[in-house]
Amino acid sequence: MVALETPRMNPIIEVRHLHKQFGTQVVFEDLNLDVYEGEVLGIVGQSGGGKSVLLRCLNGLERYSAGKISFFGQDTAQMSGKDLRHVEARSGLLFQDGALFSALTVLQNIQVPMREHISLPKNIMDELAYLKLALVGLPANAAHKYPSELSGGMRKRAGLARALALDPKIVFLDEPTAGLDPIGANEFDMLIRDLQRTLGLTVFMVTHDLDSIFAICDRVAVLADRRIVRNGTPTELTKDPGHPWIKSYFCGERGRKAQGTAQGS
Repeated sequence: MVALETPRMNPIIEVRHLHKQFGTQVVFEDLNLDVYEGEVLGIVGQSGGGKSVLLRCLNGLERYSAGKISFFGQDTAQMSGKDLRHVEARSGLLFQDGALFSALTVLQNIQVPMREHISLPKNIMDELAYLKLALVGLPANAAHKYPSELSGGMRKRAGLARALALDPKIVFLDEPTAGLDPIGANEFDMLIRDLQRTLGLTVFMVTHDLDSIFAICDRVAVLADRRIVRNGTPTELTKDPGHPWIKSYFCGERGRKAQGTAQGS
């Protein structure tokens, strides 16, 4: 069963017939997906099934073998270097572990995208970096700490602040709640949702966290059998799985519990 996209306005990203393999190992093939403006899209699937590889292909960190990826209506394969850098500046990325530079302070980490893409006086960059810190709920005194001096949750928030450094249109999140305790994970979910609504962001989120899916995802795309086999709201996938893996994932005890928690909140 191949998923058909529900017609919506303004796809920011269009993926058509994407194919990726490492040597003889095919990660995905004939993968089709649209990411719509202003939505929180969750990407789920089996462990090792290619979710993070897909994210890296969309970000240009991994070459894909065949197919087409369009950002803002433009085929990335046809873009000039200047256009690709412009697309890069309009998107932010939070890696699973934050991926902060250990030798830089939090403030300096947030300023890395600024230094790469724009030319601003240091005092302006400092002001912008402090603003991003405040947006993600970190105190000002975290600015001059090093990643090793932060808790896991604080490192994720600092990484998110860096992802927001250039006021992107879309942010990519790779397992954002991994490694957090349930309270910390819920707080991070609510932060993502608040930022998405306040800033008008589009969010592409690779996750396995059912609580996150039911709490903040507008739509979920399921990567299985090396392609997107189904997409819809979390409730739609629960009521009509249409695929054995989806049924096992969404309709099991954990799925029912996560849905009940979301409905009761």
